[in-house]
Amino acid sequence: MFLSQIKSLDGDVQVIMRDGEDARVVNMVNNTYELATRAIKADKSLIDMIEELGLGSSVDLLQAINQNRIVLPVHHHDPAHLHMTGTGLTHLGSAATRNAMHTQTDNANTPITDSMRIFQDGVENGKPEAGKIGAQPEWFYKGNGNAAVAPESPLTKPSFALDAGEEPEIAGIYIISDTGTPYRIGYSLANEFSDHITERGNYLWLAHSKLRQASFGPEILIGDLPHDIRGTSRILRGDETLWEKSFLSGIDNMSHSIENLEHHHFKYDLFRQPGDLHVHFFGTATLSFADEIQTREGDIFEIDAPQLGIALRNPLTVSTSEPDVCPVTAL
Repeated sequence: MFLSQIKSLDGDVQVIMRDGEDARVVNMVNNTYELATRAIKADKSLIDMIEELGLGSSVDLLQAINQNRIVLPVHHHDPAHLHMTGTGLTHLGSAATRNAMHTQTDNANTPITDSMRIFQDGVENGKPEAGKIGAQPEWFYKGNGNAAVAPESPLTKPSFALDAGEEPEIAGIYIISDTGTPYRIGYSLANEFSDHITERGNYLWLAHSKLRQASFGPEILIGDLPHDIRGTSRILRGDETLWEKSFLSGIDNMSHSIENLEHHHFKYDLFRQPGDLHVHFFGTATLSFADEIQTREGDIFEIDAPQLGIALRNPLTVSTSEPDVCPVTAL
């Protein structure tokens, strides 16, 4: 089953539950955040909570998307309380592209890079036995809810950015209860939009390269994540497909378990603050940048994996509004 949010014809946010072809409005809630909060307080699963609230009128989700009424599948009324973070080098094969970015020479005697070292650690220790803690993954911060872009809305390349590249990923969606306990709402498709040229310039610029917008949705998968997820990432330019490549995700294709990635994020008290939302990106092994694709304004990113619901699409726009020097005023 899938959850999404759309705007009604009157402009109000509606929560939609889709089961197969049947998509209906969830009664008596204003948004997904409220639905999750009520389920936690009632000690019910999301499915049981929805069953108790009941379902209303049918919705044509594709029509809503075409009418630009799709919004993020979950949001916080205060964007500062939605945190977007992620982990890299988590997928089998994901080290190759990263290692190539950070290796300065093809000399066989070149020392192993930090990227390859952390990847190998994940392969060996990223899936610990139940109740045990595994290898610590790479971790990065992307931004808060102000950087979260709805499906079908444009991802913006800052004027200072050197690259604007897609990263087709799965994201975990979480809410923190009043007692500080993380609850997983579900999983969604995500575009962890990044600047790979900046990252390639110096590994210590990885943090800068990740401080970009990101998109997730349109739907949240409720329940277990499939072990073997197969999708396609595309870049559309005009009427043509500029680039297309399949990608793999799910635990069978990852060097870390989901539980291990979750532990190494939520072990920090900072990320267990009551009421906060978290969107945590699980990484990828597939990038158009690795095939020397250079995106430009007007390109459309499309990430499609039917096991995670309706495809995620975002056009690319380029900002020219940022000043050359960011002014700071002394008080």
